[in-house]
Amino acid sequence: MEKIKKGNAWALLPLLLFVLLFLGVGIVSGDFTTMPLNVAITITVIVALLMNRKESFAKKVEVFTKGAGHSNIILMMLIFILAGAFSTTAEKMGGVTSTVNLGLSLIPQNLIIVGLFVICMFVSISMGTSVGTVAAIAPVGFGFAQATDVPAALAMATVVGGAMFGDNLSMISDTTIAAVRTQRTKMSDKFRVNFKIVLPGAILTIIILFLLTNGISIDHAKNYDYNLFKVIPYLLVLILALIGVNVIIVLIGGTALAGVIGLIDGSFGWKGLLSAVSKGIIGMEDIAMIALLIGGLVGIIQHNGGIDWLLQFVRSKVKSKRGAELGIASLVSAADISTANNTISIIMAGPLAKNIADEYDVDPRKSASILDIFGGCFQGLLPYSPQVISAAGVAGISPFLLVPYSIYPILLGVCGLVAIILRVPRLDHKSKK
Repeated sequence: MEKIKKGNAWALLPLLLFVLLFLGVGIVSGDFTTMPLNVAITITVIVALLMNRKESFAKKVEVFTKGAGHSNIILMMLIFILAGAFSTTAEKMGGVTSTVNLGLSLIPQNLIIVGLFVICMFVSISMGTSVGTVAAIAPVGFGFAQATDVPAALAMATVVGGAMFGDNLSMISDTTIAAVRTQRTKMSDKFRVNFKIVLPGAILTIIILFLLTNGISIDHAKNYDYNLFKVIPYLLVLILALIGVNVIIVLIGGTALAGVIGLIDGSFGWKGLLSAVSKGIIGMEDIAMIALLIGGLVGIIQHNGGIDWLLQFVRSKVKSKRGAELGIASLVSAADISTANNTISIIMAGPLAKNIADEYDVDPRKSASILDIFGGCFQGLLPYSPQVISAAGVAGISPFLLVPYSIYPILLGVCGLVAIILRVPRLDHKSKK
């Protein structure tokens, strides 16, 4: 069985400090943008480095750098800067405006946000990355919000929700792969069980979004002309994503095509193109740096025993089969709240979840689905997750403003709880491994 160390609850103090610092300053000032996210996380990292006097400062810095240099963190940073290059180049070329205006012209007003959610669902399930989906589609979603009376926070939360739907179900998503491997089940089996659990949540989200935006209006005084030639880069990104091309290639291809079109139609020259790419990369530096700092912070918390304490605490509360499923959900939820990375949280909680599942006869298809569902639920809700930070950054608003509008992530968790409490879906034991 997977054994874990006793752990140390005090190791979680920096995480609590970060949340209290960010929330406290926002509540006191009445403005959640008062405390910059990068300042809050930097203060938290300093506190974490000063803890655990048994270790030398040099050792703690080494632990921090290893956490910050995790492959998932570096990949996220690369996606962020490439997405910045693509979105800014497409914007300077006129692609964002044309894409938004085309959407406003073709999609009925009361289905604009519903359509945005569905598009993000398909892009994410095809591309296998919620971070990449948010980075690519958020500028269009923000454009929809600017052209209508839809709150920017609702539009951005809708993008995140659609992205989390695909991330949870995609067969090429690293979260799905991690869940399937740790629970030793088949990808297709996990997909079928997972889909049955989350489908009601997706349908309810579409209905709620329709009701919330049914009365939206468009400013008809504005000009909504569009150029189909300028929409091509976004169509390319959508098509490549839907056929499952790697997100890095998708963003590089989209940037290159947007640059070529801009040069052809005279939107900018070579100097303007290079400037747009540079500006886009620089614009994402803050988000990338925050991801780096969070990765290092998680490394310190884990090294000091914070994650081990959480896992053992949850494990000690499991007493029955239903309790085992709730325990697995709690394990990955606690890990994701601590790491703000659902892939890492599944990898961390997975082995212990497998032990619990075996001990209480939980079907591996169900345990894999629970891991992925609750990891995705909190990833779409946490105001310090890369997806939420990225979406909020595009709109220039506080990540906390997205939380009340995070309809799908909330329903994702509700669907997961209903599946556990009512013991659905009913699974045949023939295909159970």
